[in-house]
Amino acid sequence: MRHPTVSRREVLKRAAAAAGAMALPAIVPGSVFGENAPSNRLNLAGIGVGGRGTFDCRTRFLPLEDVRFVACADCRQNRRDAFVKMANDHYQGKVCTAYRDFRDVLARKDVDGVVVSTPDHWHVPVAVYAARAGKDMYVEKPLGIAMAWEWKLREAVAEHKCVFQYGTQQRGDQKQFRRACELVRNGYIGQIQRVDAWCPDMSSQYSEASVPPYGSTKPIDVPAELDYEMWIGPAPMKPYTADRATCFGGWHIYDYALGFVAGWGAHPLDIAQWGLDMDNSGPVRYEGTGKIPPKGSLWDTVESWDVHCEYANGVKMHFMGERVAKPVVNAYHPAWEDHGTTFFGTEGWVSVNRNALYASDKKLQKTQPKPEEIHLTTTTSQARNFVDCMKSRKPTINPLESAIRSDTISHLSDLCIRLGRPIQWDPQKEQIVNDAEATKLLNRPLREPWKLD
Repeated sequence: MRHPTVSRREVLKRAAAAAGAMALPAIVPGSVFGENAPSNRLNLAGIGVGGRGTFDCRTRFLPLEDVRFVACADCRQNRRDAFVKMANDHYQGKVCTAYRDFRDVLARKDVDGVVVSTPDHWHVPVAVYAARAGKDMYVEKPLGIAMAWEWKLREAVAEHKCVFQYGTQQRGDQKQFRRACELVRNGYIGQIQRVDAWCPDMSSQYSEASVPPYGSTKPIDVPAELDYEMWIGPAPMKPYTADRATCFGGWHIYDYALGFVAGWGAHPLDIAQWGLDMDNSGPVRYEGTGKIPPKGSLWDTVESWDVHCEYANGVKMHFMGERVAKPVVNAYHPAWEDHGTTFFGTEGWVSVNRNALYASDKKLQKTQPKPEEIHLTTTTSQARNFVDCMKSRKPTINPLESAIRSDTISHLSDLCIRLGRPIQWDPQKEQIVNDAEATKLLNRPLREPWKLD
């Protein structure tokens, strides 16, 4: 982010003061100095403006009067053209410019921050490049496809002092998640013993494939609108098929993602970590089973899972895909939802999802923490919090460390399933204990010419 010695606003104030010293007073519109005056606006750019990226920018950021989208980048021409039209129509003028290559956006000195909503395998590389360009960043979940990449991002963000917001939304956009975590942290259900965390699995996507359930492997021509070389980016080059370079391929092909164990799992895991006050740590042991599509399938991420984790303090977490979770959750929960986080304590339980907060004692559903108790960050939205922190330079509600630590749970869950054995983890050293084969899988090579070093 740019930090000029003398801002445009200061220049205008000085000019007004000088004019006021003359015989005739200067008349300067109040909008010049207002909270959302042009001199106070932040310039953003959308990187990856497909369905998710456009939704993020249109619903979360465009309504904010103190930001303006001046650029976007996407591998598909039709998407970037549509984004530019959306932004310029909103601002009623030619404000936003489209680019094919995100590096051209990062080279612009007037861009203060970026909203990264690319396919998963691009999240960390784009964010690293953005940090090195001095840009603040809002990055969609999940964070990345290799833990070693995420550690590189941590270094880049720290070195360049960038503001980072993790786009899980739930901490900022829906107050019931904050309140559930406050009830847990303040001891309203006693000492925490275990957590259930669950979310949709690949089965919710089977019908989206052109050849259900795992997509077409038949090579076809690349659409003219798509820069396929850029879409593949740091991942291995593979033939284009109807189900590869889509949002579903980007979610369920292991070259580009870990699947919903991370892509959806990021939501309930993030809330589990927040409620347990574990944003700087995580479980120390992982053991579980899961189903992986047959060898040769296009979609080849873990499609269903049942993982048991344990924290150093003895708290246990059961992390499940929806098919595994349904009978487990229905045994105690009054209303089934395909996602959620439940905290069990010595004196009851609290469960939260995007629709409601539930509790073993219904009085807790309306209980608010006392003034002297722990109160977590309050904001109207994840986007609003990001912009406010860009200005204040304070940590966001979902900082990078929270993203890395919750993402670690997805990665180690995936590894214990794929390797068929428990994983021991040292959260302080961020190392797998006594398993060289598993340790190697914490990194992935990047296809040339892309590098993170």
